[in-house]
Amino acid sequence: MDLKYISTRGDAGIKYSPSEAVIKGLADDGGLFVPEYIPKFDVKLSSLVGKGYKATAYEVLKLFFTDFSKEELMYCIDNAYDDKFDTDLIAPLCEHDGQYFLELFHGPTIAFKDMALSILPHLLKVSLSKNGIKEKIVIMTATSGDTGKAALAAFSDVSDTRIIVFYPKGGVSRIQELQMITQKGGNTKVIGVKGNFDDCQSGVKKMFNDDALKEDLLKHGYRFSSANSINIGRLFPQVAYYFYAYIKMIGEGAIKEGDALDFVVPTGNFGNILAAYYAKQMGLNIGKLICASNENKVLYDFFETGTYDRRRDFILTTSPSMDILISSNLERLIYHSLDGDHKECAKLMRDLTEKGVYTVSSSARSKMADFTGIFATEEQVADTIRRYYERSGYVLDPHTAVAAYAGLQYKDKSPAGSVIISTASPYKFVGSVLKAIDPSLVADDDFKMADRMSRISKVDVPAAINSIRNANILHDTVCTVEDMENTVRSELGLTQIELHGSV
Repeated sequence: MDLKYISTRGDAGIKYSPSEAVIKGLADDGGLFVPEYIPKFDVKLSSLVGKGYKATAYEVLKLFFTDFSKEELMYCIDNAYDDKFDTDLIAPLCEHDGQYFLELFHGPTIAFKDMALSILPHLLKVSLSKNGIKEKIVIMTATSGDTGKAALAAFSDVSDTRIIVFYPKGGVSRIQELQMITQKGGNTKVIGVKGNFDDCQSGVKKMFNDDALKEDLLKHGYRFSSANSINIGRLFPQVAYYFYAYIKMIGEGAIKEGDALDFVVPTGNFGNILAAYYAKQMGLNIGKLICASNENKVLYDFFETGTYDRRRDFILTTSPSMDILISSNLERLIYHSLDGDHKECAKLMRDLTEKGVYTVSSSARSKMADFTGIFATEEQVADTIRRYYERSGYVLDPHTAVAAYAGLQYKDKSPAGSVIISTASPYKFVGSVLKAIDPSLVADDDFKMADRMSRISKVDVPAAINSIRNANILHDTVCTVEDMENTVRSELGLTQIELHGSV
């Protein structure tokens, strides 16, 4: 049965095929695409033990991309999960100090975004062909640090595409910034924004919903698509690694098939943990979904109270990819918890935009009981990094440390144990990590600190870091929030517009 996708906000009842939803990225009414129904996983998990990541990915993705043939889907999977990753395992599961970690940072940009962004260009290429699309695709995305580089690497010099990435200037680590602004590729553009991630994300969403801009794009042979986790081509490939982790735990003898396994996920834009929610709805026996937040604890407060309130100070932390106050993918969970009431979902999202706050009903909250929130202060993050290093020699990045802290707090409540989702290499955040382990190791140069980290961790400096040591700066554009649209228009050769207020 072909699966169709619909908007969380209704979109006049229009239904889209998977390939159409991949191309559009965002529904015309500003809503996010969700499947009409959540398919059930139909393969015995133990039969996949030892089969490798690609086999699991296929069994999951065939259920969400039903208009792709087996050959088309395997083309996408084979081209995504290849020697770009530094291990054949793709996502190793390892145990340190009595806790299991799923390492999702072995791709080309050493962050978990590679797990989905490695496959998105291939899903998009097949989708364009299926739908006879002739316009060039403009991938436009906002990043809090990792999505940007992973998207740039994935789409660099891909034919018939342009990619424009916005990031908060001063709001990402220096390594993250260098990874982006040294990116090669004739179709790439990186723009620093004088604002925070939420400003970048709101600006991008506004452009996606701007009919005049979309009309101008079509006149010049372009159309927008998204590489953010709002795109189903990003979201649903992430579901695969939760199945894979569970299967690996069976293979390790850590659990038996049918045991309830908890997952602890460092969470910002909510796409990663939402993928775990979909895995559970598909039948994977997940117990609790532990939503781990840093001091920007808007999600923790939401799960505690049922009120989502972005009206608070934005805090810059050592885990910048989680420095987010508007978690876009939460809209999908809201929609499902409202039993598909798109009118109420649209109202709540309007309240968030216009008032900065919304509250869900007690009935909707009851349907989110699988989630629990835990947050870590900056001091607790540093203590967790130091704890794991001193006890086992394992070095965590600050985002993973947020989750590891949450896992320690919840450990006694996990009957079958839990898996920490490790989202980034510590080499992306060398200053923060070394300061936590031993402040005397901190230097004024990130690459010098990377060499020091290699010595204490006994792990080689990744190629992704070595490749930018002496790379030329290729992108130096910086703009205000108000001028984001004109910057895009300039890049694409469109007519400039008169500025009309802030985003």
